[in-house]
Amino acid sequence: MADIIAQIVEVRKRYMMGLVEVEALRGVSLDFRQGEYITIMGPSGCGKSTLLNLLGCLDRPTDGQYILGGEDVSTLDDDTLSSIRGKRIGFVFQSYNLIQQLNVLENIEVPLYYQGRPDEEARAIATELAVRVGLGERLEHRPYELSGGQQQRVAVARALANDPLIILADEPTGNLDSTSGSDILGVFDELHRQGKTLIMVTHSDEVSERAQRVIRLRDGKVERDERRN
Repeated sequence: MADIIAQIVEVRKRYMMGLVEVEALRGVSLDFRQGEYITIMGPSGCGKSTLLNLLGCLDRPTDGQYILGGEDVSTLDDDTLSSIRGKRIGFVFQSYNLIQQLNVLENIEVPLYYQGRPDEEARAIATELAVRVGLGERLEHRPYELSGGQQQRVAVARALANDPLIILADEPTGNLDSTSGSDILGVFDELHRQGKTLIMVTHSDEVSERAQRVIRLRDGKVERDERRN
C-alpha cells in the first residue's frame, strides 16, 4: 500500500462571523496516500474550501493536527508555512490566477523564482512543463491571448513547477466549457497515471467519477469516504 503523505487528525476550524462563532470543520480525520486521485464533494457551506485551505497551508486548524510529509505543520508561523507551500504544494484555481503581464513561460516560472532557482534552470523546467500540457506553441503568449482552457493548462504547469508533494485543485473546470473542461480533466488523468497525488474540490458528479476516492462532507464532518479501487 502507498505511503501516507498527509494526515489530518481530529481537525476543527472555527471562525467568528461578527458575534457568531461558526465551526466549519468538526473533528475531521483523514489520511492521503501517495498517488491518490481524490475529489472532495458536498453542499455549499459544508467545509470543502476550508479543508482545502488547511491542506494547502493557507490556514491553520483551530484544534487538531495536520501532518504533511511527516512534519506537523499545524502551529507553524506564517513564514514557515509560506516556505512549505512553495516547496510541497501545487495549486490550481477555478479562476486560473495568472499574472496578466507575464507570458506562458514566465507564469510557469513564478514558483521557481521564489525558490531561487537559476534563470537558465527555471526556463528549462518551464519549457518542459509547457510542452507537457500542450502549450509548446504558445510559450510567448500572455493570458489574455489564450482561451480559458489554455490558461488553465498554464495554471496546471505552474502547479507542477516545484514538483509538489500534493496538487490541490479548487473547481478547476468551473469556468470552462465542456470541451475545455474535458481536456483539463484529461491532463489530471495523465498526472494521476504518472503517480501525482491530486486532491480536487468539485460539485460535479461527472468530474468526481474520474477519481479513485471520493470524500463527501456535510456540516463540517465526513459523511462518506469512498475508495473505488
